[in-house]
Amino acid sequence: MTRIDFYHLQNCRLEDVLPKLLEKAYDTGKKVVVKIGNEERVEFLNSLLWTYNDTSFLPHGSKKDGFGELQPIWLTAGDDIPNGAAFLFLADGAHADWEEMKNFERIFNIFDGNSEESLVQARQLWKNLKNQKADVFYWQQNENGSWQQKG
Repeated sequence: MTRIDFYHLQNCRLEDVLPKLLEKAYDTGKKVVVKIGNEERVEFLNSLLWTYNDTSFLPHGSKKDGFGELQPIWLTAGDDIPNGAAFLFLADGAHADWEEMKNFERIFNIFDGNSEESLVQARQLWKNLKNQKADVFYWQQNENGSWQQKG
């Protein structure tokens, strides 16, 4: 069964959290696709992942880079999954329907708790997934930026 984790950003931005979550996902040896709300943000995050940490390396690419089938981590604003990813990250308003989600082992839905639009979208997705009897989990940041699983 697909596991779906909701990550509620409160004290950090996506660009602070995404690299750390991707490091953990990459360490599993599974391929990842990161679906972002628009192409501009895809390229911003693509650049960020090369420079966010001097001691870390996350091999990744986007349509601009090409060779999607070879990329362990693929960033996109579309529905393309050229690397056969097992993990799907949804961020910046990107979405997927249940039929698409069922093709992945794990989904990471990262949403901005400071945006009413993001909160509404996350709540609706949660409700839809619960109606599908999906395996969903909710994580919220504490004051230190650490993740705590909630009810």
